[in-house]
Amino acid sequence: MTQYLILFDYLGVVLFAATGALTASRRQLDIMGFVFLANLTAIGGGSVRDVVLNQPVFWVGQPIYLAICTATAVFVYGTAHFLESRYRVLLWLDASALALFAVFGAHKGFLVTGSPSVAILTGAMTATLGGILRDVLAGEPNAVTREEIYISAAVAGAAVYVALRLMDVQVLVAAYTGGFVAFGLRAGALIFGWTLPRYRPRPGRPADAP
Repeated sequence: MTQYLILFDYLGVVLFAATGALTASRRQLDIMGFVFLANLTAIGGGSVRDVVLNQPVFWVGQPIYLAICTATAVFVYGTAHFLESRYRVLLWLDASALALFAVFGAHKGFLVTGSPSVAILTGAMTATLGGILRDVLAGEPNAVTREEIYISAAVAGAAVYVALRLMDVQVLVAAYTGGFVAFGLRAGALIFGWTLPRYRPRPGRPADAP
């Protein structure tokens, strides 16, 4: 069953690469800009995850990932102008990729360390860092500064996957459940504007207060 989760990884790579390329189209970049943002978005989070886990960085030994990202970038370069609202498509592709990567990242972290907390962190890291890097470099509003739920959706999906695995639920059942939770929360944020309570500053204590 575990090998089927590799499909989550490949599909997530394609979807995130497409969001990177769509971002390049919004910025009217050249083909190299498309390829760069596609690769950065798709492999950025997983690269950091593997470094943290002290594992070989996945795409170094499997350059097929770079080929997939590049092919996706070229495809989007030739077709992005057909989309009526590229930003809306970008957001929904990003939500789907986030859900897939939250589960796969948690799976890999749990497989390597056996630690639930590490697995949740690697799930969130894999799902969000690539998108954050994409948005920062392109000058778009990023996941940290946007109001609606984003990182929390990845954390929730990863946590559900890990919790179910700790209860010996079958890997694929846990993966689909965690993915649906992550996607559902992100979808709710996009449709209904779901947010978490934000920090509200309060007046400081007077300097002469006891």
